[in-house]
Amino acid sequence: MNAVQTKPILVVDDDAQMRLALNEAIQRLGYRAVLCDSGADAIGKLNQAPYALIVTDMKMPKMDGLSFLREVRRRIGNLPVLVITGFGTVENAVETMKEGATDYLMKPFSFDTLSRTIESIMARLSSDRELRTANPAMQRLVQLAGNLAANDITVLIQGESGTGKELLARHIHQMGRRKNKPFIAVNCAAIPDNLLESELFGHEKGAFTGAMERKKGKLELADSGTILLDEIGEMPLLLQAKLLRVLQEREIDRVGGKEPVPVDVRVIATTNRDLGEECAGGRFREDLFYRLNVFPLKVPPLRERPEDVTLLAEAFIKSYSALAGKNIRGCAAEVIERLHMKPWRGNVRELENVMQRAVFLCNNEVIGTADLMFDNGVEPEENPGQNGRIHDMEKEMILKTLKEVNGNKTKAAKILGVSVRTVRNKLSEYGQKLPLV
Repeated sequence: MNAVQTKPILVVDDDAQMRLALNEAIQRLGYRAVLCDSGADAIGKLNQAPYALIVTDMKMPKMDGLSFLREVRRRIGNLPVLVITGFGTVENAVETMKEGATDYLMKPFSFDTLSRTIESIMARLSSDRELRTANPAMQRLVQLAGNLAANDITVLIQGESGTGKELLARHIHQMGRRKNKPFIAVNCAAIPDNLLESELFGHEKGAFTGAMERKKGKLELADSGTILLDEIGEMPLLLQAKLLRVLQEREIDRVGGKEPVPVDVRVIATTNRDLGEECAGGRFREDLFYRLNVFPLKVPPLRERPEDVTLLAEAFIKSYSALAGKNIRGCAAEVIERLHMKPWRGNVRELENVMQRAVFLCNNEVIGTADLMFDNGVEPEENPGQNGRIHDMEKEMILKTLKEVNGNKTKAAKILGVSVRTVRNKLSEYGQKLPLV
C-alpha cells in the first residue's frame, strides 16, 4: 500500500443515505472513508488529520459545495476535490473546475463511474508523489531540488513541455517546511491576458463590470505556502512589473484595491522558453528574470534520458491497468524497442498518453505492437490490416469515452490524453454528430 492509500478519503454530504453509499463504494475500492454531514464538520476534520481526497456534494445547507471548495483551496491548495451534484448544469460544473475542483460527477451515476473517477484521481496522486528516474543527470537534479527545498529560495525550472517541470516543483514544495500549506499552480499560458491580473492578484467588489464581490487572487490564496507560476514566459509585460513588486515587497495590490495586502509565499516559476533570449527581444523584463533566476534548474528532455523510457512506461502501465481493472504485466520486447526509437517531442506527457491508450487497447497480459497508437497516428511501417484494426479500436475508444461523459468533448479529451481539436476532428472523420460541449 502506497502513501496515498494510507490516507483516508473525506466524504462530505448532508444526505445520510448518500454518505453510507459513498462509504461502501470507497471501502470496496480498498480505501478508508471519514464521513461528514456538513462543510463546517469537514473543515474541522481537515485541521485534525491529512486526507488523500475529498468527495463533496454540491447542494448542502449553510455552506454549499462551492463555498466549501473555496475554503479547502484557501487552507490546503493542492488537496484533490471530487464534486458531486444532482442539481447542477454543465455550466456550474465547469465553474467548480475553475474554482479548483479536480473532477465532478453528475447524479445519478453508477458505482463503476464513481470507481473509475476515484481510481483515476488516486492513480495520478500516486505518480505525482514519486519522481521516477533511472537517469544519472536527472537523479542529481532531483537530489539538488530536495537539498534546496529546505529554504525559501526562489527557483526557476526550465525545460521543454511535458518533461515534468511541475512535478519537480511539487517535489520541492513537498520536501520543504511549507509542505502542509497551500500549493497553488497558475498556468500563465492558459489564462487570457485580460483575466490573468485578477486571477493572480484578486479584485475588489465593483473593480470592473461583473466584479460582484471581492475575490482573492492566487497569490493571496497561496499565502504561507508555495505558488507555481507555470510558463511564466507567457506573462504580459504589464503584469511582469506587478509581479516584480510582489517579489521585492512581499505584498500585492488587488485590482481596484486601496491598500496593499501582505503575502508570504515561496515562488517557483517554470518556462519552456529561453528567458535570456526573451529579455534580449524585449518580451521579458530583465529585472524580473534575475529575481526569478536565483536558483535555476533545467529538466532534460526524455530523448536525453533513455534509461527512463522503460521505467516510466512500466509505471504508467501499472497505474492505468489497475484503473482499467486489467492485469497487464508489461510490454513485449519489440514494444520496448519501438518506444526507444521514438523522439518523444511531447516528452513524458506524450509517453504517458501512448501507454494509457495501449492499456485500453490491450486484451492480453502483455502489451504488443498492435496496441500502440502514437499521437500522430500509427507508424507508416505498420501494414494496412493492422491500420484498420487500430482505426476501429481508436473509434471505439473515443466514442465509448464520449458516451461515459455525456458527450463532453473537453472531459473526453482530458481522459484520452489528446486535445479537444483532435476529438472534434475524429468525430468529423467518423461522421458523428454530438452536442458541442
